[in-house]
Amino acid sequence: MIGISARRAPVTLRGLDITVSLAIQPHVELLAAAGCVPVVIPPLPGAAHLVARLDGLLIPGGPDVDPALYGQRAHPATHAVGGALDTGELALLDAAYRAGLPVLAICRGMQLLNVRHGGTLHQHLPEITGDDGHQPRTTAHDFGRQPLKATPGSRIAAVYGDDPPETACHHHQAVDRIGTGLTATAWTPDGVVEALEAPDLPFVVGVQWEAGQVADEPLHRAFAAAAATHATARRRGPEPRTHPDPQETKR
Repeated sequence: MIGISARRAPVTLRGLDITVSLAIQPHVELLAAAGCVPVVIPPLPGAAHLVARLDGLLIPGGPDVDPALYGQRAHPATHAVGGALDTGELALLDAAYRAGLPVLAICRGMQLLNVRHGGTLHQHLPEITGDDGHQPRTTAHDFGRQPLKATPGSRIAAVYGDDPPETACHHHQAVDRIGTGLTATAWTPDGVVEALEAPDLPFVVGVQWEAGQVADEPLHRAFAAAAATHATARRRGPEPRTHPDPQETKR
């Protein structure tokens, strides 16, 4: 079972305007095709207690992370939705570490993962790169297309082999200082970090590109395989093997 942290969104259903908690369908379909049961989890107080029953956690894309979490004031272009989502997803990540779960963090998810490890973010990437190549300024939701260079021997390199994908991205923020216990393993030509990994843990991977909005079967299959390994270990023993927490070690 893979927990997917939910997103809130307004929708119109049969003429009625309502707000729903949802996961985008490609994540559901790709994980189901890989043999997993996706479970949508609203990141609310108490939801972290469910994590120990899961075999993996996916933190998807979403709004900007509150810059107060990494000691900065908000840039005018930063659009954080408030502390509840950040607090809820950090609690899910903490619970996933305690339970030894594989973690896949995508776009905002990777940024939150970095912040959780004590890292920081560039709040408005065009001021760093000098262009809007990672989030094209168009009326449609067009993706920026960037070639990817992965570190040989990394998990990301193992996922894609000798044919790393051209990233499909739509973000105006990016990793700046990398958090303790994480390593950058993929970049775009302009130096933007596109993947983070925790090399000392079985499977903690973050990617900046829109894996899911653009189907990324290899990445979801690798995540599902790690979850299957965790599920097998959980069935064999009374307690899952827990991840060492770099933040606890640092403290």
